Amino acid sequence: MSSAKTDLVIFDCDGVLIDSEVISARMLVAELARRDVHITMDYVAQHFLGRSYPVVLQQIRKEFGVDLPPEFETAYRASLLAAFDRELLPIAGVRDVIERLSTDYCLATSSSPPRLARSLEITGLTDLFAGRTTTASEVTHGKPAPDLFLLAAEKRGISPDRCLVIEDSENGIKAGLAAGMQVYRFTGGSHLKSLALSSDAAAGAAQVFASFDKFFQLRPDLGGGPLNESTP
Repeated sequence: MSSAKTDLVIFDCDGVLIDSEVISARMLVAELARRDVHITMDYVAQHFLGRSYPVVLQQIRKEFGVDLPPEFETAYRASLLAAFDRELLPIAGVRDVIERLSTDYCLATSSSPPRLARSLEITGLTDLFAGRTTTASEVTHGKPAPDLFLLAAEKRGISPDRCLVIEDSENGIKAGLAAGMQVYRFTGGSHLKSLALSSDAAAGAAQVFASFDKFFQLRPDLGGGPLNESTP
């Protein structure tokens, strides 16, 4: 357990609250293939995980010399949300943890506001984050820059050094550390299953955990205690 005082827990969304990254990667690979741009799931994980859509476009332009038209984003987002409707689930145990936190919390994500709103609705998490969201559309520089997390902390009136970021991506970890915050890496999403026991799983994070059942074992000071105990 860390001795650092935490007044705010900042959750990333994709891959932390919702098990979306595998779905998103699969749909992006498919849509790009229709434009004769061929990438792999590993390529998506390396270059796009934790990044906003404009950054994805920049990478594709740089790597493949392709300027994707506006209708590509429309088609991609439509196919993605359709897949979310069919397949998207919340990460197991995350609602229990949030409901039992004794400290403030919020969400900071690279997702667009419409995608975030629909994702929370599908997974039944909307009620937990009313008035508690910050998206990359609100900052000039997305992850791995610290801007997103700094703005989230500012909105809640909490100093960065009193914040704990829960992230899955290396870009998100870099962003949290650059913001002067403590960062834990969550590796329980479907896209990171093979990473959980890797020697480099932490990627700079202070702690690594693969199940929210373990969260209060790492930080009992944040309330709730072990999830197998009844709520007081």
